[in-house]
Amino acid sequence: MATAELAVEQPRRWRGPSARTWVARAFTLGFLAIWEAAAFVAPSYLLPGPGLVAQRLWTFVTSWRDLGHLGASLFHVGAAIAISFVIGSLLALIPYYVPMLRFAIERRIGPFVNSFSAIGWTLLATMWFGVTPLTVIFAISAVLVPFALVNMAAGLTNIDRDVIEMGTSFTRRQLRMFVLILVPSLYPFIFATLRIMFGVAWKVTLTAELFGGNSGLGYMINMARQEFDTTTIFAAIILIIAFVHGVDELVLGPLQGSVSRHYAR
Repeated sequence: MATAELAVEQPRRWRGPSARTWVARAFTLGFLAIWEAAAFVAPSYLLPGPGLVAQRLWTFVTSWRDLGHLGASLFHVGAAIAISFVIGSLLALIPYYVPMLRFAIERRIGPFVNSFSAIGWTLLATMWFGVTPLTVIFAISAVLVPFALVNMAAGLTNIDRDVIEMGTSFTRRQLRMFVLILVPSLYPFIFATLRIMFGVAWKVTLTAELFGGNSGLGYMINMARQEFDTTTIFAAIILIIAFVHGVDELVLGPLQGSVSRHYAR
């Protein structure tokens, strides 16, 4: 008993970073060293060094004008995700409640919206709405709708029919069934869909803002391209990568994991 108590009282030994962590850090340092060496040889308007990009990042986060472009992109992404998720979910729910429309949605509407490119939607939106935020939101939403449609349709297909039958034995109200049974059963698919759409939305946002926007990071990159300001382009790209990765790892990923543990079978 005394030996066991002594073993419990002994402090745990501190364990340093794992081998994988050291390899990742070494890879990052090696990449920065190669980048710096290449920037030393190439002109700054072609390849700015890490130091210049870091300085531009600092001026970016301390400039209200640059932060305004970031806020515009965040608004475009958030609005497009909300609109496309609602539209895609409704298109997935229609065949669930009206099976005769399944062929029309899954074999006609789905392939059409899934095959049309982001540039095509942007050019059409530019002709319809002009160079406005509405053009950007429309183009992003049109590209994201298929992701919501496919994932939510898969979630509806995988719902446990025994749970549905149990719910019908307690109530016949479709709205009550939808809120208390159908939606909680779809939680893992909802968060997985939002996570996918968030990453894809940023890829489409730059293209939409580049061709049809008058604000946002894509518009900012377009202006920097015309002025051969490669440092600003690199800073915007690094900022987007850091933001998307951070939100995915620190917010969406843990939320999806928590919901999946509670609701997934």
